[in-house]
Amino acid sequence: MKAALFISVVYFSFVSVRPATSAPYDEEHRAVAKLVGPNVSGNITFTQSGSILLISGVVEGLKPKSTHGFHIHEKGDLSSGCASTGGHFNPYNKHHGGPTDEERHVGDLGNIDANEHGVAAFTLSDHVASLVGPNCIIGRGVVLHSDPDDLGKGQHPDSLTTGHAGSRIACGVIGTLDPGTDKLENSASRSSPYFTILTVFVVFLKLTN
Repeated sequence: MKAALFISVVYFSFVSVRPATSAPYDEEHRAVAKLVGPNVSGNITFTQSGSILLISGVVEGLKPKSTHGFHIHEKGDLSSGCASTGGHFNPYNKHHGGPTDEERHVGDLGNIDANEHGVAAFTLSDHVASLVGPNCIIGRGVVLHSDPDDLGKGQHPDSLTTGHAGSRIACGVIGTLDPGTDKLENSASRSSPYFTILTVFVVFLKLTN
């Protein structure tokens, strides 16, 4: 009887901590990122509604009337600044392209434009990057570059890898929002499986004593 009860506790505990990537596309999901750079800062919001990802944000500290490449990078690692975010998120090993191209990285989001005050306020939509499923960008880096992205159409040696978008001037990590509170999910909630395992172990000890 004790063994059967223990097995039941284990089963339902692990069912309760299924990863977020299994969530269905018909639910709305939200994520955010805070861009930080030496002279540039901004806030980005990602909203998944069906198969379309809406990306909106405001970035300040840019050169007036400038255009900047805007990408999702493979790593959410800022330990060495923007350099440690790796390359573009490209799980299918494709060439770099524009957001509407068939041949593109998942992380290719094109460009954003600053106004005469050096502020870029923008809303983009994308059908490849996602907050759920295999193209999920949660936990990855978002990077703003110094120059325009040529969308893979230029003649530069790096056009088909980076869009010749120049240096990385600001970056951040994409984090999920708690649907109930609109607050960033903290490390304790992300580590909940470990607490669940500990709870199961304590229950097992009580059952066997």
